[in-house]
Amino acid sequence: MKLKIFSGNANRPLAEKIAKHMGIELGNARVSRFSDGETQVKIEDNVRGADCFVIQPTCPPVNESVMELLVINDALRRASSRRVTAVIPYYGYGRQDRKAEPRVPITSKLVANLVVASGVSRVLAMDLHASQIQGFFDIPVDHLYAMPVFLDYIRKKNLPDLTIVSPDAGGVERARAFAKRLNADLVIVDKRRPRANEADIMNVIGEVKGKTAIILDDIVDTAGTLVKVAAAIKGQGAAKVIAAISHGVLSGAACRKINESCLEELIITDSIPFGNTSEKVTVLSVSSLLAEAIKRIYNDESISALFV
Repeated sequence: MKLKIFSGNANRPLAEKIAKHMGIELGNARVSRFSDGETQVKIEDNVRGADCFVIQPTCPPVNESVMELLVINDALRRASSRRVTAVIPYYGYGRQDRKAEPRVPITSKLVANLVVASGVSRVLAMDLHASQIQGFFDIPVDHLYAMPVFLDYIRKKNLPDLTIVSPDAGGVERARAFAKRLNADLVIVDKRRPRANEADIMNVIGEVKGKTAIILDDIVDTAGTLVKVAAAIKGQGAAKVIAAISHGVLSGAACRKINESCLEELIITDSIPFGNTSEKVTVLSVSSLLAEAIKRIYNDESISALFV
């Protein structure tokens, strides 16, 4: 069975890096628009009987990225590919994963239904906002973590007196696993979110005085919450504040806020293209991690072995 990798327009540079790591050419697919804005796709390679992987994070423009993913999947299925795997490095609707208040949708589940209906056999995702999103898909989901990439970078920096900070209660499990691998302490920030993209910092639980604090999270969007958490940690006497966040959405004035904040460095991955420039932002590539996962799926090997 042939292995083919295709990409939409959301993050083609990442798809090209993945293909390069695997020693193959990126598949030929024309992804464009009709004059009225509808998504138009033409698969220009023979994919009959092939094992196809579609690299497409649902990053801004989010709705266009989602539609491209769905239409590419449908095109591959109708072209008689043996199996289609949706590789979603960033699952954009992950934050709407429950009814947090009356009369709101669970959009994470809606998008999962759409992805399954488009004809994919499985999903490969990275650092989902909530682990239970895996259960929203009625097909197998392989869930990757950017942790190995962050760990390798941070270990090379030889930072003193490390403590890992979870910016909210929901991220404690992720932060605890990270702290364990670095033999570091764990700190939790108690915050309240009165409305979307806003947060009030209530308490810092744990000791940060004189330490190098690393804020660990899955998404940085407007950076408002991140900047407030960093200020709270610094206010408690931290010697240095760094953030390691998997998905750098960085919308609106996020980069300006980061540049003006007490953060010394923001480490993100290339799951989402980073088009701005900032001396404080470091982008690490997850292409080798995704390439290895794709190889293992293709060869029916263990994915969990990557994180032992």
